[in-house]
Parts: sequence; structure tokens; C-alpha cells
Amino acid sequence: MKAALSLLYPPQCLSCGAGVAQGGAGAVHLCPDCWPDAEFITGACCDCCGAPLPDDGTGSDEALVCDDCLGAMRPWSRGRAAMVYGGTGRKLILALKHGDRLDLAPALAGWLARAARPLACEGMVVAPVPLHLRRLVRRKYNQSAQISARLARDLGLDHCADLLRRCRHTAPQDRRGAAERFANQQGALALHPRHAAMIQGRPVLLVDDVMASGATITAAATALLAAGSGPVSMAVVARAVKDH
Repeated sequence: MKAALSLLYPPQCLSCGAGVAQGGAGAVHLCPDCWPDAEFITGACCDCCGAPLPDDGTGSDEALVCDDCLGAMRPWSRGRAAMVYGGTGRKLILALKHGDRLDLAPALAGWLARAARPLACEGMVVAPVPLHLRRLVRRKYNQSAQISARLARDLGLDHCADLLRRCRHTAPQDRRGAAERFANQQGALALHPRHAAMIQGRPVLLVDDVMASGATITAAATALLAAGSGPVSMAVVARAVKDH
């Protein structure tokens, strides 16, 4: 049956639609042309935000922290990213976010699960960064929730899609400086009252599609900690870095 299905629906590259040699669970689903432009973060990375870092070759187990995280107050404790926000990674994120490409969510969540597995711990709750109702109605779905639900399942953790809520509608973060981004998100997120008791003391893994300045995740982590959660970690599919 699988062979027949592969003849009728041959596996395609998630980015360009060209045929690929292999499909099925765990497949990369990228063609040879798109693969080089997908910069997966598999080596040394910042333990706080997941940004790729040069490997000094010492093999030390000491946690590395990038310059951005050293110079900013990060309310979360640890973080990971699956890939750099650029090239094929950027194309896939934008297609999921604005192009109704929900078929991309399983692959993106699978890539993120491999990167975020070191963050998983007993009792952890996985939660997406929420959208305001106005934006959710326009977009029809929360791309971060599409990823976080699958990520939680892959990691064997509890998932809470509405752990956080948007208190107010915020303008898009695009084309804003770091200071403007933080001001735009300040106080915009809060714990949903129905989950106040459940979250007390429990570690949380926040999930978003992209991290640039970290303003949105800062607002989310701050809201969780203020409500009495345990330590907060974060996982994003793509991390924007300066040279991209």
C-alpha cells in the first residue's frame, strides 16, 4: 500500500515542490537545491537563545552564551533553535505563517523536537506564544500552536495551547528596532486565569516560529514567572542572526 501511495503521491520538497528521493517519518523532505540554503543549527549554540556559535574545538561541556544574551536581560533560562532564519528556513516559516501551508508544521516540529530535546524535563508544560483574536481570525490559525502541539507529542510532554493570552492587539514587529520591539510587546501577554493553579511551580517550554530580538518571548516568560510558574525555557524553529 505504501509503495502504491508513493507512486500516486511521490514525496516532494517542502520548499519548492520538486521530487525528493525519500519520504516517510523522519525524512528531511528537502531537495538537493533547497537543502544547502537550509542552515540547520547542529553544532555549538547559545544555551540561552539557540543562536549558532563558533566551535572552539575544546569539547567542553560548559554552556555557551552569545553576545546578544550576555547584553540583555533574558527572563527565560535556556533555549534552542532548529535553524537560522534565512534562505530556505525563512521561506518555509513565511509559507506556514502567511501562505496557509499547514502541511509544513509536522516537518518543522520534527526538526525543532531534535533541537529542543535537551530542554525537556519531568512535569514540563509546552505552550505556544499566542496570537491576538483579531490576528487569529485573519490568519485562521496560530502557526506557533501548530508546531507546539506536535513538539509536545514528540517529546512526551503536556501541551497547553491557551496557557497565555494576548491582553491587547500589538502592531507587527517587522521593520522595528530592538527598543521599539520590546516596548511594543511590554505587558501584552498574560497567563490565562483558568490555568493559574495548574502552572504553579511547573517548568514551561515556550514555543514560537521565529526569534529576532527576543521581545515577544521576554513578554511571555515574564508573564509566566509573574504568575508563579517554574523556570521557563524557549524553543523556536528559526533564530534570526546578525549576518543574515
